[in-house]
Amino acid sequence: MKKFLGFINAIILVIVISCGGSVNKKNDTVVSIKTDFGEIKVKLYDETPLHKQNFLKLVNEGVFNDLLFHRVIKNFMIQGGDPDSKNAQPGARLGGGSLGYTIPAEIKPNLYHKRGVLAAARTGGSSNPEKRSSASQFYIVQGEVYQPGQLDTLEMKINKQRKDVMLRENLEAQREKLNEFRTKNDRDGFNLFMAQVVERVDSIYEAGEKFVLTDEQREIYTTIGGYPSLDGEYTVFGEVIEGMDTVDKIAEVETDANNRPVKDIRMKVELVK
Repeated sequence: MKKFLGFINAIILVIVISCGGSVNKKNDTVVSIKTDFGEIKVKLYDETPLHKQNFLKLVNEGVFNDLLFHRVIKNFMIQGGDPDSKNAQPGARLGGGSLGYTIPAEIKPNLYHKRGVLAAARTGGSSNPEKRSSASQFYIVQGEVYQPGQLDTLEMKINKQRKDVMLRENLEAQREKLNEFRTKNDRDGFNLFMAQVVERVDSIYEAGEKFVLTDEQREIYTTIGGYPSLDGEYTVFGEVIEGMDTVDKIAEVETDANNRPVKDIRMKVELVK
C-alpha cells in the first residue's frame, strides 16, 4: 500500500511541475518574460529577499526589456540579462556585461536546481569566493532526468573536485612553509606536513562541505529532472509556474560556438498585476 501511495505521489508531482512548476498562490510575486517563442511566468521566492527585491527593481525600471537570451544549452539552461546584449552585434560573444554591482549569495539547501527554477548567474572561481550573484544575469533550468546511479557518480565526482580545490587553496596558503622544507631538502618533513594538510582538509570537508543529495532532491532529479551539479554553488530565487514549453522551445534553437542563439531571442519582462 505504501509503495502504491508513493507511486501516486510521484505521478502527481510530475504532473504539477510539468505543467509549469508549483501552484500559483494569490499573494505570490509573479513576473512575465515574453519572447517570440511564447511567455514564461516566474514566481519569485520570498526565501531569497535580496534577489527578489533586486529583480523586481530591474523589472520596474525596464532594464531587461530588449535584452537577449544570449546563452542557450539544451538539457541545461537558457541564460539572459546581460546588459551588453541589448545592442550587441550579430555573433558577438556575450556574458561579460555587468550593472556594476553584485548581490550577496542566498543559497538555501531547500532551493535547488530542479527543472524550471530561476537562478542567478555569477562569476566563478577564486575571484568570487562568496559566490555573489550577478545583478542582472539569470538562467532558467531546463535540465534532464537522471538515473539513481548517475546521481551516485555525480556526488563522487563533485566531492572530488571540490575537495581538490580546497586542498589547492590550503597548499597555496602554506607555500612558504613548503618551500622551507624544499630548501632544506627535508623530504620526510615535507611529506609529513603534506599529510597533515590533506588530513585537515578531509576533516573540514567531511564535516561541513561534503556534497550530498537529499532524498527529496533524488526524487525530483529522477522524475522531473534538473541540473544537480550546480546545487550549493548558485542562488536559486524563483521558478516557472507557466511556460516551460517556451523554455523547451528556446532550448532547441540553433546556437554558435559560444552557445549564443544564431537568431536573436529578445525578452520583455514585466510584473504580473
